[in-house]
Amino acid sequence: MKILSGIQPSGSLHLGNYLAMMRPMISYMDRSELYVFIVNYHAMTSVTDGNRLAHGTLDVASDFLALGLDPEKCFFWVQSDVPEVTELTWILTCITPMGLLERCHSYKDKIAKGISPNHGLFSYPVLMAADILLYQANVVPVGKDQKQHIEVTRDIAIKFNNMYGETFVVPEGEINDEVATIPGIDGQKMSKSYDNTIEIFLDEKTLKKKVMSIKTDSTPVEQPKNPETCNLFQIYRHFAPEDRVREVKKLYLEGGAGYGTLKKELVGILWDYFKEPREEKTRLMKDPGHIRSVLKKGAEKARTVGLVTVNDVKSKVGLIY
Repeated sequence: MKILSGIQPSGSLHLGNYLAMMRPMISYMDRSELYVFIVNYHAMTSVTDGNRLAHGTLDVASDFLALGLDPEKCFFWVQSDVPEVTELTWILTCITPMGLLERCHSYKDKIAKGISPNHGLFSYPVLMAADILLYQANVVPVGKDQKQHIEVTRDIAIKFNNMYGETFVVPEGEINDEVATIPGIDGQKMSKSYDNTIEIFLDEKTLKKKVMSIKTDSTPVEQPKNPETCNLFQIYRHFAPEDRVREVKKLYLEGGAGYGTLKKELVGILWDYFKEPREEKTRLMKDPGHIRSVLKKGAEKARTVGLVTVNDVKSKVGLIY
C-alpha cells in the first residue's frame, strides 16, 4: 500500500504539523511504501520571497531528517524537483470542471480572511490531485481542512478513468481524529496563518514564553475542569507519559489541576522530548549540501515512479504520437 503526504515550507514547523502529519508519516516507514515530499509549489500561493522559500525548503527537510525520517526507507523529495507533476497538473486541469473548484471551501475561507485571490490559490486542488495521482497513492493522511481536496482528487481520477480507461488509483483520505485539530496558544487551530504556533525547535526561553501564554480559563485550581475543552491539556496529552496523563486527567475531573504548574511541566516535557532531534537538526543545518544531496536522490527515485504514470497518461490523451 502506498501512503503519501506533503507539507509546505511556508514557515517553521510546529507541534500541530508534528502530531498531525510528521509523526504519523514517520511511523509508516516500516509498514508501507511511504512517499513524503515538501510542497514548495503550493507554498508559492502564500510565500513571495524567494530566499525565504529556498531556506524554508531546507529547514523543513532538516526537520524531517532530525525527527527520524530515513530516506533509505521511503521516497523523500521536493515537489519542484519532479517536473512531471506540472505536466500532469495541466492535463488534469483540462478535464476539471470549474464548478468543482468553485465549490472548494478552502479558497473561499482564505479569500474571506483577506488573502489576495490568484489563480494558484484557486487551482491549488488540481496540483494537489496531480501530486497524489502521479504516484498512484492509495492513502493520503490529511487534516479536516483538506478533506474536500481529497474528494476533488477522487472526482478528477474517476472522470479521467471514465474518459480514457483505467489509469489512476482512486485514493482514500485518512483523518486521525485524535490529532485532526491541535489547538494553538489562542485556542484556535494551531496554524502559521493565525500566528498561534509552538514551533518544534525553539530555544528554551522562547518555548517557555509560548507555553506559558497558552489560553486557559479562570476556573480555580480546586474546582473540577473539563480536560476535553482545555487547550493546555489537548497539547499536554500528546507528549506526557501515559500514566502521568491519566493522573492529570483525574486532577482535571476531580479538582486540583493548576494551569500554571502544568504549563511549567509541559515546558520541561517538550524540551526533553525534542532534545535529540534538536541536536541532530543543528548538525544537519551546518551541512546544507548533504540535505540537498538527500533530496536530489529522493527526487530521482520519485521520478522513476512518476514517469511511468505520466507517460501512460500522455499516451492516452494523445500527447505521445
